[in-house]
Amino acid sequence: MRKLHHVAAACAISAIMFSGATLAQATAAAAPKKEETGKDIAFNRTKGNCLACHGMPTVPDATSTGLYGPPLIAMSARYPDKAKLRSQIWDATVANPSSSMIPFGKHGVLTEAEIDKVTDFVYGL
Repeated sequence: MRKLHHVAAACAISAIMFSGATLAQATAAAAPKKEETGKDIAFNRTKGNCLACHGMPTVPDATSTGLYGPPLIAMSARYPDKAKLRSQIWDATVANPSSSMIPFGKHGVLTEAEIDKVTDFVYGL
């Protein structure tokens, strides 16, 4: 009888765990995916990764920033024409052939929509 009790308990626990995992998968599939913001892309190490080279002194959660590129601050004053900032992100080598900045658009690292989002985010710094 004792073995039967242990087997029944193990089956019940397995059923609960299985149903919980199935419910979690169903919930994750049903939950709408959060739209990625310009900040998300800029901070994402597999996409924009702006923090690898640039500091963002006005963004409190921009930690472990790089010192290689210029700090991203007062960007609307530095780039009064937002289109020039966007073209800089798209391909910095057009304005400066010796630039070490990755041509995010030209090399397909970011899509047009992602570049627009990053431009909006950086322009607001």
